[in-house]
Amino acid sequence: MKKYNVAVVGATGMVGRKFLEVLSERNLPVENYYLFASAKSAGTTVDFMGKPHTIIELKEENLEGKNIDIALFSAGGDVSKEFAPIFAKHGILVIDNSSAWRRDPEVPLVVPECNADDILWHKNIIANPNCSTIQAMVALKPLHQAFKIKRVIYSTYQAVSGAGVKGFNDLKGGICGEAPQKFPYPIFGNCLPHIDVFLENGYTKEEDKMIFETKKILGDQDIKVTATCVRVPVYYGHSESINLEFEKPCTVEQVKEVLSKAEGVVLQDDGANLLYPMPLTAENKDEVFIGRIRKDDTIENGINLWCVADNIRKGAATNAVQIAQKAIEIGAIKGKIQ
Repeated sequence: MKKYNVAVVGATGMVGRKFLEVLSERNLPVENYYLFASAKSAGTTVDFMGKPHTIIELKEENLEGKNIDIALFSAGGDVSKEFAPIFAKHGILVIDNSSAWRRDPEVPLVVPECNADDILWHKNIIANPNCSTIQAMVALKPLHQAFKIKRVIYSTYQAVSGAGVKGFNDLKGGICGEAPQKFPYPIFGNCLPHIDVFLENGYTKEEDKMIFETKKILGDQDIKVTATCVRVPVYYGHSESINLEFEKPCTVEQVKEVLSKAEGVVLQDDGANLLYPMPLTAENKDEVFIGRIRKDDTIENGINLWCVADNIRKGAATNAVQIAQKAIEIGAIKGKIQ
C-alpha cells in the first residue's frame, strides 16, 4: 500500500493539537508527519505518535525535499490565504480549517458523510466547513434526501472553545472573576448573541457562514436558511436547535428511522428516560448526537430537533482528517495540477 507524507500547519494551536490527537487514533497510511507553526514555535518539540517531532517554521523553502502529499491547515484565515496556494502549487492537497476558501466556487466544501464526491473536483485545496455547519449537515443531508428541505431555522448554543484558547480562558478566568480578554463581555454566567463580527444586515458573520455553507454543502440554493448564533458558558460542544420545513410529509417516526441509519449520527431520543444529547456527553466524540425530535404543528411538514457535537473534534479536526482519509480512499491525491 502506498504511504503518504502529511503536514500539519498550525500544529501547536488548539485545533492543531486536536489534529494530532485524531491522527494518532486513526490508521492512515502515512510515512512521515511534518509539523509546521510560526517562527515563535519553530524548533520546539512535540511528542506525537511515540516520538518527538521538531516544529518547522512555516515558509516555502521548508517544503523542499519533504514530498508532502497532504497538509491539514489550522493556522487562521490570513495564513491560509497566503500559504494554501503555495502548498497547492507544490502539488500538496490542502485541507483548510479556516473560512478563507469556503466561499470560493472552485474549492469544495466537504463533510464526508454528506458530499464526499465533491472531493474529486478539488484543485489541491479543500475547505473544512464552519464547526456549527458541520454537525448540522451530518443530520440534514439524509433528511434532505428523504423529504427535501424547504426551510431551516438554526438557533445555536456554541462553546467557548470555538473562539480558541482565549475564548476558553475567558470562561475559565471568568469563574474567578477575571475580566474577559477575548469576548466583549463576561461569558461566565452569561450568553452572548454575538459570534464573529456584525454585518450590515444585522446578522453576524457566523450566522452568515451557516446560511451560505448549508446551501453549498447540500447543493441546493433554493433552501431558505436563517440563523441566530449564541456563545454560551460551555467549554466544549456546540448545541443547535434546528427547525425544519420539508416539501414532503413526514412523521416523527420516519425522521427517526432516517437518522437512525445515517452515517455519523447517534440517536438519543427517549424523553421518558431523560435521554437527550448534551455537550458533556458529546465531548471528545466524533459522532453527531440528535434528539428531541418532534413535530412543529405551526407549519405543514415541520420538525424540530436538537443537535450536539464536539466542535473541536467533529467540528474541526475529525472532519478534516476524514476528508484526508476519503481523498486517499478514492484516489484523489493528485499532485501537481496543470
